[in-house]
Amino acid sequence: MILVVNPANATKEMEEAAINRDNIKTWIADRNNLQENLAPIDNSQPLLPLWRFERQESPLEQRNRIFEPILTTEDIQDMTREFQGLISRFESTLLTADAQESNIELSTSQVIEQSISQRAQGNKKSPQKLSKLINHNSHQVLQKAKTELVSFLGLVKQGRYTQAQTKWLETKRSLWDSYPIDRPVASSEVRAIWFDRGTIVKARSEADLIPTFDRMAKAGINTVFFETINSGYPIYPSRVAPQQNPLARGWDPLKAAVKLAKERDMELHAWVWTFAVVNQRHNEILNLPKEYPGPVLSRYPDWGTTDQEGNSFHHSSGKAFLDPANPGVRRYLSLLLEEIATNYDVDGIHLDYIRYPFQNSTGEYNYGYGKSSRYKFKQMTGIDPIELHVGGELWSQWTGFRLTQIDDFVAAVSQRLKAKHPDLILSTAVFPMPRQERLNTIQQHWEKWVREGSIDLLVPMTYAEDTEGLYQLTRPLFDSFIEEKALLLPGIRLLNIPDIVAVDQMQLLRGMSTEGFALFAAENLNLNLEKILSRTHNSLAPTTKPLPYRQPFLATASRYQSLQKEWNFFITSNQGEINDDDLKEWGKRADELARNLEKLAQKPSQKNLSLAQMSLSSFRRGFPRWIDDNQAVSDYQIDVWNNRLKTLERLLNYGEKRQFSQL
Repeated sequence: MILVVNPANATKEMEEAAINRDNIKTWIADRNNLQENLAPIDNSQPLLPLWRFERQESPLEQRNRIFEPILTTEDIQDMTREFQGLISRFESTLLTADAQESNIELSTSQVIEQSISQRAQGNKKSPQKLSKLINHNSHQVLQKAKTELVSFLGLVKQGRYTQAQTKWLETKRSLWDSYPIDRPVASSEVRAIWFDRGTIVKARSEADLIPTFDRMAKAGINTVFFETINSGYPIYPSRVAPQQNPLARGWDPLKAAVKLAKERDMELHAWVWTFAVVNQRHNEILNLPKEYPGPVLSRYPDWGTTDQEGNSFHHSSGKAFLDPANPGVRRYLSLLLEEIATNYDVDGIHLDYIRYPFQNSTGEYNYGYGKSSRYKFKQMTGIDPIELHVGGELWSQWTGFRLTQIDDFVAAVSQRLKAKHPDLILSTAVFPMPRQERLNTIQQHWEKWVREGSIDLLVPMTYAEDTEGLYQLTRPLFDSFIEEKALLLPGIRLLNIPDIVAVDQMQLLRGMSTEGFALFAAENLNLNLEKILSRTHNSLAPTTKPLPYRQPFLATASRYQSLQKEWNFFITSNQGEINDDDLKEWGKRADELARNLEKLAQKPSQKNLSLAQMSLSSFRRGFPRWIDDNQAVSDYQIDVWNNRLKTLERLLNYGEKRQFSQL
């Protein structure tokens, strides 16, 4: 598209256009980097095309013409969705922050009676206790952003894309700069972080670990996935594994970490590489030959698995894997996990690489051809799996065989560990790929682990460089996450994203049906983000907020109190927007649910659980009728509230599994 401009202003406008082009090119590069990082999951084309310009025929035309970027309908939809999403999350976060800062009574019925009475008297002003909240600059920025969204859509409709892009970028910056990060916005949730090997080995003693644990505690982290087994090496001196990590010799980082976590009221879970047992990058760090098979496969070479050509190392990741079908492998891993759970006061075991290596759909790269797997499959079918081809007659049976090896291992480990350590929490780091693609590509059937109650926490690695990308990765998980026997903690990768984007991603997850999040990793927790999280998590103030996986009924009551306080603030601030009868019914049911949840939290029993579940179910059925027609609340906020109610339901079901399954 060509826009004719006044020649006198051409130079200035062309300079502005160049600046805009640079901004958009940066944005395009960021989105393309995201696509490359998620290549195994998303092979779509970049969200924005490269800039294209008409040929400039002469210097005169160059002075008199300015060229707009070529944007497709899909591009515009993506930008609009990102614009609207940021405004919605900002507004929802602001509501939570204001509600937490208010001192409104928790009884929703009382709040409603006051609201109806004030309206009857013609007094629609907010109470004095709310007046200090409306002066926050964030409210003014929010209202301006809503106006700018309308302006942006108008410019797009007129085809004035350069101006639309500028408005889009400037409004985003304004929202980032004024994001509500000065007050608490978190409730009872799991705030986990992966404590990586690199950070561990940089420390040479317990004293060297203290600053990192202090910073995590200040940031409100309550669960630490401490990298305990990496590339076949335990970080501690083991009697089961052949060799401790050479970079940690002379001390026991796991023992020190357990002590430091306990002192800070944080839980520590041993993070274990399960079937991935060699890493060529780690070999290089240790100045070992790239093809060195590692201490485990050096001692037990028949325990490994290969591709069709007999190659032990994965073609792209440089990792070698154990054969999940091998009885020796299973026995070794079980003993290793039991050693950790018995000799160290860890609160949980976090299984990583609980899968086969990545394969492709063309059959060029396939893995799993260990001696035990080939032998067992041939016994079952009469055919050596190495002779099979993708799409052939027995290929699906071969895929099913490998799936079974992983599933059986997870179930057996869970049963064995929980039998000896009933309070141990078992979690798994998994890929958020679509189910069928995941089953075919890495044989990771985590839906079954959830359904059978083998794990407590599912931690999908939903890494994205923007919040919309995180949403697209996380949203489909709920379609499969229906059994509600485990809690969901999506992952946020801190590397290469601005601190405020990390906060925005946390807020997205708080508005979805999740029980918290996991941050990757400790080495990327910078001082600025730590300060932000210390305010939004209120970690410096005394808190008794329970961990959802440790005290699910108490966490349910606590989360509902925060939700109810938000409703009370909303009702007080938006008088006259809801029918009086609906308001009274809402208040009655809301207070009834609060009483039942509190009763269950204080006196857990099957009777009180059933009462709480029935009360919650009844409330959820009526909630749409009370709130959907309210013009003062956005569709996004309604979804957030519904999601939080859904989370309460999962917490109750998880609590039933934890506390009453053995009665």
